[in-house]
Amino acid sequence: MILAVDQGTTGTTCLLVDHDLQVHARGYAELPQHFPQPGWVEHEPEEIWASVLAAAREAGGEPDVVAIANQRETTLLWNRATGEAVAPALVWQDRRTAARCAELDPELIRARTGLVPDPYFSATKLEWLLRAHRRDGLAFGTVDSWLVWKLTGGERHVVDVTNASRTLLVDIRTLDWDDELLELFGVDRALLPEIVPSAADLGEGELLGRPVRIRGIAGDQQAALYGQGCRAAGDGKATYGTGSFVLVHSGDDCSPPPHGLLRTAAADGYALEGAVLVSGAAVQWLRDGLGLVAAAGETEHLARSVDSSGGVVFVPALAGLGSPWWDADARGLISGLTRGTTRAHLVRAALEGIAHQVADVVDALPERPRVLHADGGASANGFLMQLQADLLGVPVEVAAERETTALGAAALACGRGARVRVGAVYEPAMTRDEAAGLRAAWREALIRTSGLIRTS
Repeated sequence: MILAVDQGTTGTTCLLVDHDLQVHARGYAELPQHFPQPGWVEHEPEEIWASVLAAAREAGGEPDVVAIANQRETTLLWNRATGEAVAPALVWQDRRTAARCAELDPELIRARTGLVPDPYFSATKLEWLLRAHRRDGLAFGTVDSWLVWKLTGGERHVVDVTNASRTLLVDIRTLDWDDELLELFGVDRALLPEIVPSAADLGEGELLGRPVRIRGIAGDQQAALYGQGCRAAGDGKATYGTGSFVLVHSGDDCSPPPHGLLRTAAADGYALEGAVLVSGAAVQWLRDGLGLVAAAGETEHLARSVDSSGGVVFVPALAGLGSPWWDADARGLISGLTRGTTRAHLVRAALEGIAHQVADVVDALPERPRVLHADGGASANGFLMQLQADLLGVPVEVAAERETTALGAAALACGRGARVRVGAVYEPAMTRDEAAGLRAAWREALIRTSGLIRTS
């Protein structure tokens, strides 16, 4: 039995699965986010670990193997001798290093790492932490590094290749730490974990007093790509979580990515990626910030209760804009409000904003996938999935098990080519003229949001 851990931004899910990827039990624990200043997003490292323990305890069973999928760019720094974190973890959504990113050479970063100079990634976060905590005996890692350190009692300090490729410190061609980038960000090699393959067996650890093997680690989006069976060039998926992430397998192509996209390591090669920073988080904001809904599950019914958004367009740039625009200074915008606007119109506009952002990423790809595989919490929203198919003009296949990231890690752990089952298929039903009209209104709102929007 495999305990597949999906350590995410707002919580940790643990699935107890067998080698056929059948789920026998599951557990979940929320993870608090902390917002000490506008644009700052933090986790307490010990709360991350506590959420894993709580979710594993709820899942129960007696797993033989632990596999890990994790939020990727979140940056941790701890004391090697004591294992104690020296600062809060800086979450991938944290924007405090935007000014530093604006100083970096985008062409150097793109050519060397396949990424862009954005606060999203780990290097400027680590640089910021080291200004306050520069001393000997520290260890840097992403969340997978922290969890493996905890599971092994500090015996293994590692990062899997997919997470390493998100740090801005790795040469995308060699998939190894790059000396020039380390010097650029003031990072000593002594801080760094060992880079290991995603399917590596990392030996024995301990979880809840029980010995376990640690095998199969990948960043959550690469784990979902693997779990969806996207293992040939051109196969693509979108995960709808706190953000939305579109990954398309690119085989062994590690060349610089097209404008607006990222090149990243997959668990078994490379992938092109588009990262939407806020999608499900926009619905969470409607719930917690505005009180428009009591639960995310209400949004589908509300969206269907009106024929359209009534001209309302919601650009959820609540943490800047990610792919393909990469504007850290963009801010959210709701336009088209009238006296007739209701909460149903706002909710529908929020869901439409999620679908439009994914469509922007797909439009930036050299070639769109023939089918878009979908997973993540919001993939249960039938309105959103149908609209996504309509905007893209391609079928959207939704995984039967929404926790595809965890199952992808489990698939890596058991070394099999299994993939999750398809639960629903949404075929395009909207005319291309209707879709073009919606896309035009979206682009007009984007222009108001950001000065970096292309006119094409």
